[in-house]
Amino acid sequence: MTRTYENKADQTLSAIRRLRKDGIHKISVLLRHSERSFTDNPDLEPFMALTDNGRQMAFDFGQELPISFTPVLFASYIGRCIETAHLIDKGFTREHGLSLAHTKTHEDFAPFYIKDIDKVISLLEKTGNDLFLRQWFDNKIDKNVIEDPEKTADQLCRIMIAHLDKLTDNQVALCVSHDWNIFPIKEFKLNQPLEIAGDVGYLESVLFFKNNNQYHAMGTDMQPVRLASF
Repeated sequence: MTRTYENKADQTLSAIRRLRKDGIHKISVLLRHSERSFTDNPDLEPFMALTDNGRQMAFDFGQELPISFTPVLFASYIGRCIETAHLIDKGFTREHGLSLAHTKTHEDFAPFYIKDIDKVISLLEKTGNDLFLRQWFDNKIDKNVIEDPEKTADQLCRIMIAHLDKLTDNQVALCVSHDWNIFPIKEFKLNQPLEIAGDVGYLESVLFFKNNNQYHAMGTDMQPVRLASF
C-alpha cells in the first residue's frame, strides 16, 4: 500500500526563517511527521515507521534549521512522530554541534479528539479520508465518536500557545504530530478548507507566534492570521 504526499520541509523552514527576519524570537510549530510506511491492517497503523526516504527527510530538516533558533522537541506518542523528532534532533546536532534536551512525548499531539477509534476506522473504510473529514467538519459525525471539530481546533491552538508562552527568546518548539491535527486549524482558523488547501504534506506545519501582544497563526503558504479569541 502506498500513498503519496508532498514534502513540505522547505516551506516550513522558509516560514521559520521569514518570521525570524521579521523580528519574531519565539515560535511554536505544529509539524506533521516525515514520510511514513502504510498498511492495510488498521491494527498495525500505530506501529508504522518512517520510510528510508522519510528518515533522510527528517534528518535533513534538522540540519537546515537555522542556528538562530534552538529547537525544543515534542512529539505524539505514535512511533513515526517520535522517530521524526529524533532524526530532527540528530540533524540539528550534527550540523551545529549543540546538544538538545530529549524529546518529550505528549498526548496533546496525538489524535486526542477521537473517542471511538473502532467507529472512526469503520467510517473511514466506508467514506475515505477526505469525505470523513468533511463530514466531521460539517458536524455530521456523532460527538461520541469524535470531538466537535471547532472545539478541537480551539484546543489545538491553546496547546500551541501554551508551548509558545513557555519558550525563552531564540527558541522554537517543534511539536511533531499528524495531518489530522493540522486540518481542523486550517479549516476553522486559517480559512483553508480541505477542498482548497488539499492534503497536509510531510513536514508541513502551522506556526504560532506573538507580535504586538497578539497571537497569530500561519500556514507555510499564507500570511499570518490573528487569533482574536486567544
